[in-house]
Amino acid sequence: MHKVVSSAEEAIQDIRDGATIMVGGFGLCGMPENLIRALAAKGVKNLTTISNNVGVDGLGMGLLLANGQIKHHTGTYVGENRLLEEMVLEERIRLDLVPQGTFAERIRAGGAGIPAFFTPAGVGTVVAEGKETREFNGRIYILERALHADFAFVKAWKGDKWGNLVYRKTARNFNPMMATAADITIAEVQHLVEPGELEPDMVHTPSVYVHRIFQGQLYERRIERRTVRKAATSG
Repeated sequence: MHKVVSSAEEAIQDIRDGATIMVGGFGLCGMPENLIRALAAKGVKNLTTISNNVGVDGLGMGLLLANGQIKHHTGTYVGENRLLEEMVLEERIRLDLVPQGTFAERIRAGGAGIPAFFTPAGVGTVVAEGKETREFNGRIYILERALHADFAFVKAWKGDKWGNLVYRKTARNFNPMMATAADITIAEVQHLVEPGELEPDMVHTPSVYVHRIFQGQLYERRIERRTVRKAATSG
């Protein structure tokens, strides 16, 4: 049951070139900042990444992009990252865009041991190109394959030393699903507590899915896009 490691650097020590890595987060919310920074510093190359988005310029997975560490990315949204746009247009990276619901289900299926499933999302669009189709009850569906990774990077609010995890609000996002869909799941938490301190009914990811855990540091909590309303003028 010894799963606690001292740092992000220790947690990723066995990640090598060519690995496939799932990375939790939705925009900048709930992303494993410490693990991403450590991976950028390690400098491994030719990575295949699976994440909702690819961070923003200079932050989150944007660090991996800037280092040229990612060769192939699967995700749902890329609108906040100019560097990724440039790399795709220059064919320096392969990008697979997936409808967000399908993306979530492909990860869930990977964790549940389901190799593929049929969905109506994307029928009649470029999403369906090259995929098997089948009719059920008069409606056309396309076959989508499960997603699985060598490693999953997840970020939780609290975790105990056995690896049980609790996420907080929107920061939960894709983290629980990804924790189930990789050979090795690495969790960074804001608060690392002793076994028994977490209310069992509140645990989102059971310890059986988590292989390494550590308490993260230096969370920036940056706002992805700040929108402000003009002050009302008195009439």
